[in-house]
Amino acid sequence: MFRRALGKTLQLAGKRDHQLALKCGPSVSASARERPRDSSSTAVNRDKIKTMDDLGGPSFLTSLYWLFGKRYFNITHQMQIDHSKIYGPLWKSKYGPLVIVNVATAELIEQVLRQEGRHPIRTDMPHWRTYREIRKHAYGPLTEIGAEWQRIRSILNPRMLKPKHVSSYTNAINEVVSDFIEKVAWLRATTGNGVMVHDVAGELYKFAFEGISSVLFETRMGCLNEVVPEETQKFIFSVGEMFRLSPIVVLFPKSLWPYMPFWKHFVAVWDHLFKVADDLVQKKMAEIQEKVKQGQPIEGEYLTHLLVSEQMSPTEVLGSITELLLAGVDTTSNTISWALYHLAREPEIQQRLYEEVISVCPGDKVTSSEDISKMPWLKAVVRETLRLYPVVPGNARVIADNEIVVGGHLFPKNTLFHLCHYAVSYDEKIFPEPQVFSPQRWLRGEKQIGQHPFGSVPFGFGIRACLGRRLAELEMYLLLSRLIKHYEVRPDPTGKTVKPITRTLLVPATPIDLQFIDRQSEQKTSAREQAAA
Repeated sequence: MFRRALGKTLQLAGKRDHQLALKCGPSVSASARERPRDSSSTAVNRDKIKTMDDLGGPSFLTSLYWLFGKRYFNITHQMQIDHSKIYGPLWKSKYGPLVIVNVATAELIEQVLRQEGRHPIRTDMPHWRTYREIRKHAYGPLTEIGAEWQRIRSILNPRMLKPKHVSSYTNAINEVVSDFIEKVAWLRATTGNGVMVHDVAGELYKFAFEGISSVLFETRMGCLNEVVPEETQKFIFSVGEMFRLSPIVVLFPKSLWPYMPFWKHFVAVWDHLFKVADDLVQKKMAEIQEKVKQGQPIEGEYLTHLLVSEQMSPTEVLGSITELLLAGVDTTSNTISWALYHLAREPEIQQRLYEEVISVCPGDKVTSSEDISKMPWLKAVVRETLRLYPVVPGNARVIADNEIVVGGHLFPKNTLFHLCHYAVSYDEKIFPEPQVFSPQRWLRGEKQIGQHPFGSVPFGFGIRACLGRRLAELEMYLLLSRLIKHYEVRPDPTGKTVKPITRTLLVPATPIDLQFIDRQSEQKTSAREQAAA
């Protein structure tokens, strides 16, 4: 009864706000398209400029109606597109006391990002920060803000962003790729009637977790074993639960969190994440101390470097390494899942990729970081996948340094902007036929004249851009090139379509099941048939 009554109330609110939007929509749209000559300055005519009060947008009740009455809670990425059609490219949304300014064109996103200042803030992430405060954990690169965030990034950046350091992780990642190819063969043989792999995204999640762990913690976690260790399986589940619960927690006032069962569950999964990470850090510290005691040289990669350099305390290392682990898993697993899904449905695009890979890496040659530079089609496939399925469909910015002008509106300091990357990725003015999977659009010399540099920015922009971008790209390029060289990927014979949902990040709504046909076996079979003929 309560739910039905709430639905009727929200529906009335939704109709009322929609009527208001139709009245004010054109004026909002027109003003939002006005681009100031100098987007880095607020020195404009104050008589002509508008303010946030002049923006249209849904009320709190209307937002709730869209989320729960119209069931957009799991498809908030689509709500970006639908709201921009109603309210224009710049509008505000209310969620209780929280007011968000939504930005849904490439030009306006550029205006926000080019004025983000010295210490840009994504959001204050109150639920993540509160957990760290009650458990006395250090903030990491995702939760820290201000000058302290810049200090942490300056320590973490070199071995994550410098090409020479990232390329040194190639051997470790390729070992994990080899194990994944073997895992695919095992899955086909045991559960797929010789060809099928069920829930490809789930299997790739294990690959990504194993890959990032081999780099960050310099150890293997057993994710690709035939039987995954119980502790590792629990960690993977905890990551998924944390991302699932995050958007639910922030809907409620902080004062209510301690009394809500899902907050206790949220804290419990974070406890497990930090416990596993702390065990790995302590293990590495013990190894280093033992080598020092025996006078042996200390060798290692990322975690070893952070601990030995002593630029961060062990508590700070734990906070940062845990957040890096979380950030590094979904990008690789989801992007490669969607790439394989489309390559299976577009055999010509897949064949072109296969021919490029074998031309650069013939025979048994394993793809290296140097080989990737000779594979533009591989890069284009990944780039197009990230356009269609940006891992973070909507990013946030809080401009803390100054008031700024965006779309002819003056916004005060600490305004929370929601950058609607998903909506912009499907803007047909920037990407003709935006629903079509077309890697061609990313090849040098073939980009469309109207393609805006901020039309697709899957790894962010500026000093707050994704710290793990180069590592994620290396993982995706190595895995995809070697998988396609080994297997021809075909779609699920049932013909089912898979759509994305938003779970903080953009993920497949249902399992992606694909056929993996061993190319060597296929070639041998074909040769025998020709000989027989």
